[in-house]
Amino acid sequence: MRRRPIFLALATALLSVVFSAGARAQALAPSTLGGESRSDETTSDVVQVITAKTAPAVRKKTRKLVKESLRTSVEKPVSLAMQKPAQSIAKAPAHATFTMEPVRPMNQPAVNQTAQHGSRFSFKTPEGKKESVPVITQYYPKQIVYPYGKVDKHIDGRLMQAATIAQERAHAHSRSMCWHYVKEALLASGVIDSRPKSELARDAASDLVNNYGFKKLSVTDPFSAPVGSVLVYGTSRSVGHVEFRTRDGFVSDFRSPTPSHRPLMGVYAKL
Repeated sequence: MRRRPIFLALATALLSVVFSAGARAQALAPSTLGGESRSDETTSDVVQVITAKTAPAVRKKTRKLVKESLRTSVEKPVSLAMQKPAQSIAKAPAHATFTMEPVRPMNQPAVNQTAQHGSRFSFKTPEGKKESVPVITQYYPKQIVYPYGKVDKHIDGRLMQAATIAQERAHAHSRSMCWHYVKEALLASGVIDSRPKSELARDAASDLVNNYGFKKLSVTDPFSAPVGSVLVYGTSRSVGHVEFRTRDGFVSDFRSPTPSHRPLMGVYAKL
């Protein structure tokens, strides 16, 4: 029975020593740890000597800090999103003025409207489809122009008529019958009274000179040949080609604005 009072006294003494030591440590602990930022202040509040009395207070503070951080992270974007439209609305002038586009006259095309051709040529294709193309009235300044043929009064006028007949009978493309069409045109105009018997176009020169009174002209450029003259092309190994000189080109069994690419044997006419 005597031991119980002794143990109680010792226990009370120990508890008083522990509480006094904790109170002294709490009093000696600094209020801040030397940091200047908010994060340092919050950590300084948390980092304290945890005793039996300070533990509930520390829990309350940590919960409060967590709630505040969550609240600020949620409220900041919302507040920014709400503030921007308000600022834009506030900057708008009270009385807005609108500029009107000048009135254009009726039936006047706009500036960006593409220019259209004044007239078009309508036609029907072989398949029966209707199509149209613009009629060109202006040409490029650097267009390719071939010289016109000149009329020589010294040659027989019926040769020009023969060239016109050949042009009326000619096709768009060659039929490989140039000498045949030239013979028919010469016969139809009356320049010759019989049909030449030569078959190859290269032999037309000797046939016309020997049998029908044609003369070789001193002309080496096909474009310089007079209208109605007969131009003979070819070599001894080729079939050759023969054609009339017209005012705007050359003609045999087809029409062409340019002469043949074969070597020119000579230009012939009947004087």
